Amino acid sequence: MSSTFDKVRTRIAPSPTGFLHLGTARTALFSWAYARHHGGEFVLRIEDTDVARSTQDSVDQIIAAMNWLGLNYDEGPIYQMQRLDRYQAVVEQLISEGKAYRCYATPEELDAMKEAQQARGEKKLYDRRWRPEPGKVLPAPPEGVKPVIRFANPVDGDVTWDDLVKGTITINNREIDDLIIVRTDGVPTYNFAVVVDDWDMRISHVFRGDEHINNTPWQINIFNALGAPLPQFGHLPIILGDDGQKLSKRRGAVSVTAYADGGYLPEAMLNYLARLGWSHGDDELFTAEQMVAWFDGSHLSKSPAQWDPAKLDWVNGHYLKQIDEGRLADLVVTQLKAKGIQATAEQVQPKVGLFKDRCATAAALADWLAMYFAPVMPSVEDLAAYITDAVRPALAVLAERLSAMTDWNKAGIQQALKETLAATGLKMPQLAVPVRVLVCGRSQTPSVDAVLEHFDKKKVLERLHSI
Repeated sequence: MSSTFDKVRTRIAPSPTGFLHLGTARTALFSWAYARHHGGEFVLRIEDTDVARSTQDSVDQIIAAMNWLGLNYDEGPIYQMQRLDRYQAVVEQLISEGKAYRCYATPEELDAMKEAQQARGEKKLYDRRWRPEPGKVLPAPPEGVKPVIRFANPVDGDVTWDDLVKGTITINNREIDDLIIVRTDGVPTYNFAVVVDDWDMRISHVFRGDEHINNTPWQINIFNALGAPLPQFGHLPIILGDDGQKLSKRRGAVSVTAYADGGYLPEAMLNYLARLGWSHGDDELFTAEQMVAWFDGSHLSKSPAQWDPAKLDWVNGHYLKQIDEGRLADLVVTQLKAKGIQATAEQVQPKVGLFKDRCATAAALADWLAMYFAPVMPSVEDLAAYITDAVRPALAVLAERLSAMTDWNKAGIQQALKETLAATGLKMPQLAVPVRVLVCGRSQTPSVDAVLEHFDKKKVLERLHSI
């Protein structure tokens, strides 16, 4: 930790222009774990200066995702649009010190300038035509043109920082121009607002995606112009989808809340996200508490991570098998409700143990348990393959044996199956699979006697007689 700061303070600062996507969730996790590891504080900031695209629904979804993941924050949510007076005060300070200026160039003038630069084979940069300089005479501000405010970026020298992930990075100031820090409507731009926020909030360490590397020189120069302490930056490699392209809000990234809705567990998602760009030896499965103990900012990968749905399912399946069956029953009830099926946790809990080893998610477990609470529809193919004239007499015999049972339990069902096999000369698979198809709506299940035990006896008989 830099000696400039008295404690570690990190932040996550999503834009409420959509859901909290997976890359931002990973950044939030790393920022949270780093702060917790060092006994510091974690801040949630909502960067809502994109007024046209920001929505309250997105804010609500971001907060819901953070809560589901268990990434508790010590401050926030803090909204940038509630801090406009503060940004304006800092801008006026910069202007008075000659570190920022008003620019009246129109969009048409800027387009013409860039076209001329392109024609000359030059890099397209703002030519500083409205930047005050000794001996330079500026024209009178044109009437009817609202100015933007630009930062007077240093024209020479390098910007260098020791990145927590990438190592030493150097960018020459000639590669960047005088950034617009306040738009014509008075709303600050990202690179300016984020500096003022991090300064005011005493942020000591900034983890973010490496798409922000090109923004960092501007931000460092603004920090320096304000005399503000510099946080340490760590730029995390992107996450690639299974198609090898970057996951993003605009390109296929599923929201964190969609995974919650899909029956994934927050502890599994945290575990999986942690391994996308960070490692602790060969450990693949670990708790949030273990991650906090281990996450000191080292062992962060410089290479992009690959999103692997099958690996996530494996991790989730591990946790699904470990959690309390009461909690699992509640999750399944929620999943059944989403399918339009009503059931209670008391009805569901006795059944989850029989099927959970076959499932990666609570949604998959609900798919299994739906047969107990809703009608089943065997496929035409299964009916044709297994409900044959040769097996129908045996199904009738089994229904008679089951109907005569006074105590509905696994042992009695197993005995009825054995008696039916003895009476008809069939083998167990020849009888069990048709029973599964009619009663469960599928040809494969756990042991048929164990599955039937959890059904209401009347329902089993109705389905066996449905042929």
